[in-house]
Amino acid sequence: MASEYIVAGLMSGTSLDGLDVAICRFSFQQSWSFEILAATTFDYSADWKKKLAEAHLAGGLELAYLNTELGALHGKLVRQFIETSEIKVDFISSHGHTVFHQPNHGMTLQIGSAPHIVAATQLPVIADFRTTDVALGGQGAPLVPIGDLLLFNEFALCLNLGGIANISVKTSNNSSIKAFDVCPCNMVLNHFAAQLGHEYDHGGALASTGEINSSLLEKLNNISFYKITSPKSLGKEFFDAEIFPLLKSFDISAQDHLRTFVEHIAQQLAQVTDKFSKQRLLITGGGAFNTFLIDRIKSLCDLQIVIPDNNTIQFKEALIFAFLGVLRMREENNSLQAVTGARKDHSGGVIYLA
Repeated sequence: MASEYIVAGLMSGTSLDGLDVAICRFSFQQSWSFEILAATTFDYSADWKKKLAEAHLAGGLELAYLNTELGALHGKLVRQFIETSEIKVDFISSHGHTVFHQPNHGMTLQIGSAPHIVAATQLPVIADFRTTDVALGGQGAPLVPIGDLLLFNEFALCLNLGGIANISVKTSNNSSIKAFDVCPCNMVLNHFAAQLGHEYDHGGALASTGEINSSLLEKLNNISFYKITSPKSLGKEFFDAEIFPLLKSFDISAQDHLRTFVEHIAQQLAQVTDKFSKQRLLITGGGAFNTFLIDRIKSLCDLQIVIPDNNTIQFKEALIFAFLGVLRMREENNSLQAVTGARKDHSGGVIYLA
């Protein structure tokens, strides 16, 4: 069995920022080590953002076309990046883009046709990481914790501030891990930033000018999801059914919505980390650049907060999905029962050969 792999990890997240591509080297010598060799984000055009934002409304035939079209786009982009970087890649590991995520109904769907990525790159592709876990009764999410456990073992907690805020929590001896989605994050913040003509709230500058609406904050904190114990995960359906209707019921400025939701995120994180006083917390994802949000988290959470280098902040999820592909190729578990609630640990992902 090989001890070194060079893999291109692809991640298209719920915040619709674009396609993250990270070409990574993984080595195994008693334990795993990694290096991000090259990484970039291909921004989605306004047309693609609209297509992906509305994909859950598409009919069957339209969604099938979208799946192949997105796969062809991802294949073209990753082929260009591999050629430009001049790095010999062993295979590609693709998360795809989530359209539906309803684990309680045994269903999750990520689009971005893997065979079309294979056709564009002439490389093996591993994709569809979540479906087996859901079929086994799990949440199909989060899947990043196996990477947190094996690649970032110096941190007691790992927090990703993406479209959704999710966290991994390790045992004292780093022998096991649990993880879950905490609350909405950039999906909401970007929504209100867009109302003010911005793609996102740079540094939290917009939120910092708003005021907290205490009534809205109380209603947000009382949403039933927060009373459920883990394993638990969030999907776009949750936003559409619970979050946005509640936010729209308050006739306040976008700045006040932003300020209130930043406080909501920080308070929810304070609740889930209150038993980990002084422990080290690694924060990655686009929200790590939101200095106002980070300041509120620091104010409410008694933790040693570490913000890593920009590559790790931006591409940790793409890195870990590349790693999930390595584990799948080695037929080693990449999805953990303790995290997702599935009936057993297992190795998820479908391998498409070139």
